[in-house]
Amino acid sequence: MLSVDNNTFSSPLLVERVDTLPTLSVPRDVITKFNVETPEESEVTDIIRRKIRDEIDLENEAFYVVNLQTVIQKYEQWVRLLPRVKPFYAVKCNPNTAIVKTLASLGVNFDCASKAEIQQILGSGVAAHRIIYANPTKMVSHIKYAKDTGVEMMTFDNTHELRKIAECYPESKLLLRIITDDSNSVCRFSTKFGAPCDQWHEILSVAQELKLNLVGVSFHVGSGCMSVQSFVAAIRSARNLFDMAEKYGFNLTKLDLGGGWPGNDEDAPITFTAIANAIRPLLDEAFPDTELIAEPGRYFVAASHTLAVNVFAKRSTDTGTDEKNFLYYVNDGVYQSFNCIFFDHLHPTPLVLDQEERTQLHRCTIFGPTCDSMDCIGKDIMLPELKVGEWLYFNNMGAYTMAAASPFNGFKSHQTTYYIM
Repeated sequence: MLSVDNNTFSSPLLVERVDTLPTLSVPRDVITKFNVETPEESEVTDIIRRKIRDEIDLENEAFYVVNLQTVIQKYEQWVRLLPRVKPFYAVKCNPNTAIVKTLASLGVNFDCASKAEIQQILGSGVAAHRIIYANPTKMVSHIKYAKDTGVEMMTFDNTHELRKIAECYPESKLLLRIITDDSNSVCRFSTKFGAPCDQWHEILSVAQELKLNLVGVSFHVGSGCMSVQSFVAAIRSARNLFDMAEKYGFNLTKLDLGGGWPGNDEDAPITFTAIANAIRPLLDEAFPDTELIAEPGRYFVAASHTLAVNVFAKRSTDTGTDEKNFLYYVNDGVYQSFNCIFFDHLHPTPLVLDQEERTQLHRCTIFGPTCDSMDCIGKDIMLPELKVGEWLYFNNMGAYTMAAASPFNGFKSHQTTYYIM
């Protein structure tokens, strides 16, 4: 059994059968650089308690516990259920260096949307051919950087973009991103990206005229997809475009299934298993000889992060009844990790670290640390009465959290992170 624990990243590791899946581990340089621990206590809550107790420099600041083993388990699940589909991790979801290097060591490739993201991935030791520049609209300077560094694969969705690419990177390998029905998704992308089917002929004609290297098709069903049929319909549309492209002399060899893969089956309206089981036979039927890739983001990292926050202040509110209502103020908010409430439509659930025997619950509101009244994590939450200095924690905080954090009002934009296996 192979153990992936070195510092070099070779060609992508994909297996065809479950019984050939190698033994996987976090690369040695990640363990050393990020002080990855293998604690005797397996419960994340026990680790949070120990960090609070032992870290004298913590100063009651919010912090993350990241379980890198969870990332590896998600990869193992992907390979079992979609063995033909090569994952290209969407860096925008969580650019954490330890996450990136762990995924790279497993053979996962990368979806980048900008020059800076490409720089990060190349700087992590990943070869250029393992990157797809999956932003349909690109700045010329970023396209030139991709060319200079050897990143060949990129997406587009209109003729204007095609002509721009023809001027500065005509030899690139292009995937036409098509519009999909993303009405069943929480975050819809078709309002911004994707070529509608009535434009396919014109786009193919221009690509033929410009003698560009069109190699495939891509789509994105939207983040937080709630219907397996969204994937099914998009795959069938892609098949139609493959057939149409043949008439223009293009032999398409790649299909990019995009993102929209759930990161936590417990809270998702559809599970990754349900999606994989529905599309696997369809892919084998419609694209038996095509190279298949996808752009999962939250799938890999959502469940890997647990965020611990400290209650640094509280207020009681007068309800005019005997019922007690409370306002709590914690040291992370919507300008930091909880920007996911606005940007990713997440509804985070606070859990009390030490609930003890407190069974009586009270209605409360939880605010972040800034002076903005919009800095609200949740309202009408039922919790036992908390003391100033107590800790709450939030599971499934790995996707679209710290990636968009800001230092607004002078508060930290990046929390201390502890890594475990």
